[in-house]
Amino acid sequence: MNWAAVFWLVMIVVFLLVEASTVTLVSTWFALGSLAAMLVSILKGPVWFQAAVFVIVSAICLTALRPLVRKHIQPKLTKTNVDAVVGATGLVITPIDNVSAVGQVKLGAMTWTARSVSGEPIPQGTLVKVVRIEGVKAFVEPVAEKAAV
Repeated sequence: MNWAAVFWLVMIVVFLLVEASTVTLVSTWFALGSLAAMLVSILKGPVWFQAAVFVIVSAICLTALRPLVRKHIQPKLTKTNVDAVVGATGLVITPIDNVSAVGQVKLGAMTWTARSVSGEPIPQGTLVKVVRIEGVKAFVEPVAEKAAV
């Protein structure tokens, strides 16, 4: 019996189990290196050559293929909820005055309580950009003097 081939087969299984439990896309490439080494052992290659094939194939797969595969399987994150509001442009519908604690902006279909980032009042009808959200308040800065109403 070819014990080297059995060893490499066990290593393939171990690397695939590790990959299944971590999903980091690292162990897969070692499984491919183990497969190549197993093929060398089946062809009666010496142990040092099997180890060399394992290291070389694993390194090539890890450096060349991993970035390509990650690019295609990495999920594309879509901003939702509050994350989608930051950076959005809206219209001041109630003049913003931080001192009087008043102001509202219309962001898409939603109306948000708003405050000025700089502390300066922002008149009604001004286009603003959301810089950050704190609680239920949008902190905004003007992007244009007046919107065409």
